[in-house]
Amino acid sequence: MAMLRREDGPNVAEINAVLGRGSAFEGKLTFEGTVRIEGRFTGEIHTGDTLVVGEGAEVHAEIFAGSVVVSGGQVTGNIHARTIIELEKGARVRGNLETPALKIEKGVIFVGGCKMENLGEAPKNVVAPKAPAEKR
Repeated sequence: MAMLRREDGPNVAEINAVLGRGSAFEGKLTFEGTVRIEGRFTGEIHTGDTLVVGEGAEVHAEIFAGSVVVSGGQVTGNIHARTIIELEKGARVRGNLETPALKIEKGVIFVGGCKMENLGEAPKNVVAPKAPAEKR
């Protein structure tokens, strides 16, 4: 098994499967652990764990994951991550992102919207600003 080492992220993760360069798959992918895609994938991806989209990968999918790392690959489709989405230098993402934490490095191309929720509640003593009064 290959190992994925992340200096700033969680401890070393074991990669359970790799869709290598030159490979293509269409359908619904469900897995546990960490999966790395370096080839072409079209369809849906569901996991509570980690998806890594490697350099040269082409993913056209609706993605539901615990965490997603796009490192130099291309993703077309919406990404929903329960913990974090990381877009590393060279990544190209076209779609909407939904996650409580987002990391985008310089050199990323991102076209879409971002919704960040579950970041905790605002302090109760903070009062929302009032809307400006209309001029008559």
